[in-house]
This record gives sequence, structure tokens and C-alpha cells, in this order.
Amino acid sequence: MNAYVPLLVMIVAAFFLAIAGLVLSAILSPNRYNRVKLENYECGVEATPSAGPSSRFPVKYYLTAMTFIIFDIEVVFLYPWAVSFEELGMFGMVAMLTFIVLITVPFVYEWRRGGLEWD
Repeated sequence: MNAYVPLLVMIVAAFFLAIAGLVLSAILSPNRYNRVKLENYECGVEATPSAGPSSRFPVKYYLTAMTFIIFDIEVVFLYPWAVSFEELGMFGMVAMLTFIVLITVPFVYEWRRGGLEWD
């Protein structure tokens, strides 16, 4: 049990620091709202003039972000394979080729659908 005491102290300290930060920011932050602060804005894309505060943003930004995340996973899985390529042998080669084919199919679909165009 003595080996876990520093870990427990660190978890409790992190919890209290997180709560203290939230409470202090709520107490000390200025609460002056104006029309510009309450307006919808996302990554340079202005909301349509008829849209109110509860309107939805265009989903083009989110679709592009999700596409990046999905295909970025391919690179993350290629690093360990490249490091241990010699030890894995033929099994590693077949597994990685299967993975690359499985990730290439949705990439080609997304490309042909026009999901990578930013217009």
C-alpha cells in the first residue's frame, strides 16, 4: 500500500487543482456579454444572416476534421510496424498489407465523392 501513496496524493492534488481552476475562473472572469460574443462563429465560417444563436454550423469543417482523424490513424499504426518489420516476418507483411487495403478503400471513396475538395 505504501507504494501507491504518492500516486494517490498526485491524483487527489490533480483533482483539487482542476476543481479550483474551474471555480476561480467562474468567480474571477468578467461576465460582460455583448452581441459579438454571443454570435455563432466557427473557424472563419460566418453563420448565415438569418441564423439565430441556436442555429447549426455548416458541417463541412467537421467532416474534414473527421476525415483527417480517420486517415491519420493509418500513419499511427504504420510506425510500430516499420520499427518491428524484421521480427514480424511474413505475418506482419500480410497483416499490414490487409490494413493498408482496408484503409485505402474508404480513402478512394472519399476522394471520388469529393470530400477532399475545399470549396
